[in-house]
Amino acid sequence: MGLVNGLPAHVLLVHFVVVLVPLTALALTVGAIWPSAARRMGVVLPLLALVTLASVPLATGAGEWLEEHVGDNALVRRHAELGDGLLPWALGLFALSALVWWAARRTAPAGPAASDGTRWSALPVRAAAVVLSLVVAAGAVVDVYRIGDSGAKAAWHDGFSKTATGQDADDR
Repeated sequence: MGLVNGLPAHVLLVHFVVVLVPLTALALTVGAIWPSAARRMGVVLPLLALVTLASVPLATGAGEWLEEHVGDNALVRRHAELGDGLLPWALGLFALSALVWWAARRTAPAGPAASDGTRWSALPVRAAAVVLSLVVAAGAVVDVYRIGDSGAKAAWHDGFSKTATGQDADDR
């Protein structure tokens, strides 16, 4: 994907990633910790994660096109390397969101005195899902931050003056 309305598509598509990854991470974490929240979110949780997952290769593909159309430098290469690492995090968000959604659908709320013991026997599995969700959510958000920071540095390292210039500077 190249240009959209005269702008590199990457510059537009990254905004989906920057918004959707943290939003999905938050929804996953809330759903994993509070199954009632996962039940309320319903199928929206895995669908949000699926859209997030789809947005990552779109943004990286557009980024690869852009990389071929800008000057070669270490900052751009670093940003591209970091960007290539986001897909596994997005896949993890999707897989865990689907698991949390599925588990919330399958388990009705049971009181602590449930006679069949299903609430307590599922506790280790639920605890593992919570821990995995927290790790993947945090990893995805940190990775998006690192990628965005490196992209901003690559785009703006020589693109502005540290002192005001032009007519507006005279008005101050």
